[in-house]
Amino acid sequence: MIIVLKHDAPAQSAERLLERIEAAGLQPLHMPGSERVVLGALGDERVLAELALDSDPDVESVKPILAPYKLVSRELHPHDTVVRIGSVAIGGTALAVIAGPCAVESAEQLRASAEAARDAGATILRAGAYKPRTSPYGFSGHGPEGLAILREVGDALGMPVVTEVMDTADVELIAEHADALQIGARNMQNFALLRAVGKTRKPVVLKRGLSAKIEEWLLAAEYLLSAGNSQVVLCERGIRTFETATRNTLDLNAVPYVKGKTHLPVIVDPSHGTGIRELVTPMALAATAAGADGLMIEVHNDPSAALSDGAQSLYPQQFTALMTALRPVAQVVGKSV
Repeated sequence: MIIVLKHDAPAQSAERLLERIEAAGLQPLHMPGSERVVLGALGDERVLAELALDSDPDVESVKPILAPYKLVSRELHPHDTVVRIGSVAIGGTALAVIAGPCAVESAEQLRASAEAARDAGATILRAGAYKPRTSPYGFSGHGPEGLAILREVGDALGMPVVTEVMDTADVELIAEHADALQIGARNMQNFALLRAVGKTRKPVVLKRGLSAKIEEWLLAAEYLLSAGNSQVVLCERGIRTFETATRNTLDLNAVPYVKGKTHLPVIVDPSHGTGIRELVTPMALAATAAGADGLMIEVHNDPSAALSDGAQSLYPQQFTALMTALRPVAQVVGKSV
């Protein structure tokens, strides 16, 4: 429920109403604006009705939040949220570019890949220390050793780092090493993990599930926000359809649609979305034109020798060419690179 206070309501009215909402066992929210003070109340709709807040003399109007996702919805939070990963803003006027190899393979490999990404214009480093693999025999990462390498390289190059967390048992350790935690497509509806990551208050990159509807994706984000973490970035990375020509079907419809439903920033991962190196650049350009707030691109110093996802990883020179091509497209939609 959204409670809008009257223009001339005294300052103590908000505090009084918030206390009343909390006393009823509901979650109170305080959202002061330039013209009106807006309060929120989340919880049992029957209790909300019993409060009869619309009859309070300081209340101008009371409106229900119709979307099943409350904290994520633009109904409650009409203005765009800007999430900061380190010093890099996602959701502002600049197109954020997160780049790096699929996995931390060695210190030398990560350093070479990260330098290539940074020199071309990427501002956030991505790499997996823990890798979810379809086959139990695939390279699944170096774990704590990989985290230490990632942190060391990120610090040396002045790049904040984002890496995937797969298990609640690893949340604390990964939060110590990373500037942002990534929840991968396979774990989008791992609700215990969502709650645990939400409690860290670290920025989160939440990837869309393999077969997730948009509403399910936004409800997964709601888990993070309801746990107390408002620093959430949504990542479209392709969904599974009947088409087998590409690894996934990159759903660029989702970018403008989701941005109309939520205040959270939306980025696109064309590497996983296509699975084909030659398609990454055109789909990155299309994602930018569609209004994405950022991109996540796999870049490897030697994709032919990569231990995972080599076929979709850009060579350094390809990534440099992509960054050059992005600038005029981003400028057309009011973004800078």
